[in-house]
Amino acid sequence: MDDIDRKIIEVVQVDGRVTSAALAEATGLSVSAANDRLRRLQDRGVIAGWTARIDPEAVGLAMLSFVFVLVDRTEHNAPFLAAAAALPEVLELHHVTGEWSYLLKVRVASPRALERLISDRIKAIPGVARSLTVIALSSSKETSALPVEAMRDDRR
Repeated sequence: MDDIDRKIIEVVQVDGRVTSAALAEATGLSVSAANDRLRRLQDRGVIAGWTARIDPEAVGLAMLSFVFVLVDRTEHNAPFLAAAAALPEVLELHHVTGEWSYLLKVRVASPRALERLISDRIKAIPGVARSLTVIALSSSKETSALPVEAMRDDRR
């Protein structure tokens, strides 16, 4: 991956609907060369897909929480991962270091919905020994954009 590929990634992360002409201008390439580079990034799986960013509050999912989960035995990890990944409220699922096994990022409509999710669904998964929930009061930054520009700095 070179600097032009990184520039393309930067541009499409900001605006996934960028025109071919604007992408070409931002990269200094011709329109056809920019489109070819974009297609190759998709073909290689660097660009994994295209989605719309939805305002959680606008769709009634204003409550953001992080749930730490301890799974009691390693043989319960795979079933836990499958069950937790199937929950639509779970936006992210991370295996973490420290005293917890997993960290889940969840979005729900209300404290009652969070309680039901944790008590009735997450803790009901076999192997879940305990959990700890942190509720975000506000979010100053929330993004899925990767810092590809920093890759340039890290190479120096």
